[in-house]
Amino acid sequence: MGEKMAEEEFPNTTHEGFNVTLHTTLVVTTKLVLPTPAKPILPVQTGEQAQQEEQSSGMTIFFSLLVLAICIILVHLLIQYRLHFLPESVAVVSLGILMGAVIKIIEFKKLANWKEEEMFRPNMFFLLLLPPIIFESGYSLHKGNFFQNIGSITLFAVFGTAISAFVVGGGIYFLGQADVISKLNMTDSFAFGSLISAVDPVATIAIFNALHVDPVLNMLVFGESILNDAVSIVLTNTAEGLTRKNMSDVSGWQTFLQALGYFLKMFFGSAALGTLTGLISALVLKHIDLRKTPSLEFGMMIIFAYLPYGLAEGISLSGIMAILFSGIVMSHYTHHNLSPVTQILMQQTLRTVAFLCETCVFAFLGLSIFSFPHKFEISFVIWCIVLVLFGRAVNIFPLSYLLNFFRDHKITPKMMFIMWF
Repeated sequence: MGEKMAEEEFPNTTHEGFNVTLHTTLVVTTKLVLPTPAKPILPVQTGEQAQQEEQSSGMTIFFSLLVLAICIILVHLLIQYRLHFLPESVAVVSLGILMGAVIKIIEFKKLANWKEEEMFRPNMFFLLLLPPIIFESGYSLHKGNFFQNIGSITLFAVFGTAISAFVVGGGIYFLGQADVISKLNMTDSFAFGSLISAVDPVATIAIFNALHVDPVLNMLVFGESILNDAVSIVLTNTAEGLTRKNMSDVSGWQTFLQALGYFLKMFFGSAALGTLTGLISALVLKHIDLRKTPSLEFGMMIIFAYLPYGLAEGISLSGIMAILFSGIVMSHYTHHNLSPVTQILMQQTLRTVAFLCETCVFAFLGLSIFSFPHKFEISFVIWCIVLVLFGRAVNIFPLSYLLNFFRDHKITPKMMFIMWF
């Protein structure tokens, strides 16, 4: 009946052609009305597999705490016997290397297998260990020295890191073309140069605090190590972006503008996010009176301390910069809205947690020598060290002499030499 009515409406359509059309229409209609499939749910481990994973995680936690306990005893011995010539970070790294060698011998003798427990996962570093270190450094930062030297810090962090990255990246590329070291293409060379030119804030904080260096020198190097995080990310992403297909028709000027825009977004976006979080925490703890319940007050401070890092990383900004500026703002405003008990508790807790995280990083740095399979190429390592030192020298000495024309507190040759390394 339906076919006859349709044939009357479409007299020029054959019976066979109409069936095909009707079939196609039904298929399309059926596809349209089918419900959208739900997103796949990640598999949940149950039973024996979940129990094995729980046991493995328990052993990992036990191993990490055991390493920390041994490192704390080592640091105590260094303080007790006044071995000031040996920095705590160097001693902890050396202890990690020694423990890694012992574990390797045990595994070789097939007495035990701790390979899973001694592995250092990148997510553990970036999400668990790094935030407390950076926040504590911002919270206890001498804000006068930091903002008095903000011009010099920015010059070293932006232009100095860019100079060093181009020197190292260009040197790696041309040495590879000359068959002196392993060949890397232009993109990989400059990406490597950008990553290795950044100063490590964890090592800077640990070593300079242990040696009690000049406050201005400490602020210059530490400030540079924090701010050049954004510069390194921008330079690396720019180098990688040049290989994309849609970048083949983009001119060099457009590439520069894109990199500049990305850097400004990374730099000012991260700083603004951290500052805004710190101001919100000050307002919340000012208008919500939690002073009578220090545990709730302290819990709110811990939440606001970690909040900007997670949000910044989630929206592709610099978590390090966000949590640094959040720490600076919270120490200046939020700290004075806290009860005396929470003020002392916050400072002591941050110092303790930051110390434990730093110790864990350096210990696992030593352990990693034996944890991962390494392919050593002596020529590549030696030339990298030479290029990094040369790039750092081209960065530090000219910019320091230039800045001394505008600075009241001059950067002395001794300070330049320390900054070089």
